[in-house]
Order: sequence, then C-alpha cells, then structure tokens
Amino acid sequence: MNPPVIIGLGEILWDLLPSGPQLGGAPANFAYCAHLLGDRGIVASRVGNDQLGKGICEALEKVGIPDQFLQADDSQPTGTVRVQVDSSGQPKFEITQPVAWDYLDWTEDWQALAKSADAVCFGSLAQRSEKSRTTILSFLDAARSNAVLMFDVNLRQEFFSAEIICQSLQRANAMKMNHEEVPRVRELLAITERDDISFCRNIMERFNLKLICITRGEKGSLLCDRRDVHEHAGYRVKVKNTVGSGDAFTAALVHGYLQQRTLAEMNGAANRMGAWVASHSDAMPRSPKHGLDGELKAIG
Repeated sequence: MNPPVIIGLGEILWDLLPSGPQLGGAPANFAYCAHLLGDRGIVASRVGNDQLGKGICEALEKVGIPDQFLQADDSQPTGTVRVQVDSSGQPKFEITQPVAWDYLDWTEDWQALAKSADAVCFGSLAQRSEKSRTTILSFLDAARSNAVLMFDVNLRQEFFSAEIICQSLQRANAMKMNHEEVPRVRELLAITERDDISFCRNIMERFNLKLICITRGEKGSLLCDRRDVHEHAGYRVKVKNTVGSGDAFTAALVHGYLQQRTLAEMNGAANRMGAWVASHSDAMPRSPKHGLDGELKAIG
C-alpha cells in the first residue's frame, strides 16, 4: 500500500537564526515531519533562481523530500526570515517581502498534484499576495473531496485579514491555531463565545469543518470534532527552540486523522511530535539512526 501523499503548500524559506541559516517555512516543516512519520511529504512552493534557491533544493534532497514541485522564479529572490529567539525558546519573525513564494503559479503539474493529495496543509502567510492567494485557492478547489484540507492559521506580522481567514475556512475541512491566535481569530470572525470549546463549535458549524485544534504551548492542546472534545496536558521536555514544533504537531495530527485514530490518540501523538521538535535546536531535526518511534515513546 502506497503511503499517503501529504502536501505542504505555501512558503519555503531560510530562517536566519542567530546560530545560522536553517531551512524553514511552515509548509516545508510540515512536509518534512510528515515524511519522518512515513508519509510521502511534498513541498509545493517557489524559490528564486539564485544560490539560496539552489541551497533549498539541495537541503530538501538531503532530508529525502522531492523538489520537483518547487517553482523557480527568475525575477524574485528566495524567501528569508530573520528570527530572534528569546531565553524561553520563543521566536520573533521579520519576514522579507516580496519574494519568490509571493508569485506561486497555477500550473498543470500543480493541478495534477492537487488531485493526487490525501492531505494539504496551508496557512495565511503565503496568501499575503493576490497572485499566490489565487493559486492556493485554486489548488484547494482542485483537491479530491475526501482529502484533508488543513488550514493552519499561522498569523504572521500584518500578513492576514478577515477575508483571507474566511476564504481559507470556506475551503478547509480542518483547522489548527495556537492559543495566542485565538483572540485575533475571534475578533476577525466576530465570534462572541469566550471559552475555547464554544469558540471551536462556532467555527465548525459556520464553515462545516470536521476537526479543529487549539495548541497551548507547554500546556498541551484541545481537539474538537463534530461529536467529541479531547484536551491533552502536553509533555514536558527541555525546550531548545519552538520554531517548527507547531508544524510537527500538525503533521502528526494529519497522520493520525488519515489513519482514523481517536481524538485522544491523535492528541497524544501530535503533542509528542511537537515536543520532540521543540527539544532540538533545528525545526527539521534528523531522524535518529535507531528510529523515531523510540524517541517519541520516551517523551512523557
């Protein structure tokens, strides 16, 4: 049986960290972690026809991710983000604009890719330009009706709006946000419910979603589907860097959902995956030689 095709759609870039450049971008982090979990992780994005773009292709190849769905741009540079990390491992981002992934093209190759996908994860950041937003929405519209379309809100700087959130949710069937994004999403969608569960139920009914998740950092996460709710307290690890931990959580969540796991099983696995990444300094840690399962089971 072939592994599920899992697409990270949107930005790919270099995170310019104090320790040096690291491959990043939420869709790329997501696809990499999906790959570690045994899925066929693919990044659909755009890079500049420059040294940084070449470096991204080489870096993906090293970690086992195909680069054939990376478009090349002759006029725009490869994306970069300046990242400052505080003493608790929390990042602050300064995102370059415009860059290659602001000009995603809707092509025949991408249309075929969309139709092959078992799951697509996308966010709001890559929709900051009209060009890329149109392409992303076309990609989602072309996906199969039974594909998981996960909207990871991922609010960054001023690169979002109520229109972007609503258009995304109208196409998604699953949603993930962190606890810091909840008040802003509540404001953008004019939701009056104050508790997290009622807030999730409002969005689920309004946009006909199947699954919603709120991550709470070290305090775990809340999962809601159309029937049940599950809260997880999270796992304690020595945090080195939280960059990419939310994307790892989302990858494990989608992986479990495709396997029809229970909310409790998905929540536990996703928290473990997020904690594992947070315990590393890199958003894309190398898989241990003895296998990832052992390290994940040791958490908690």
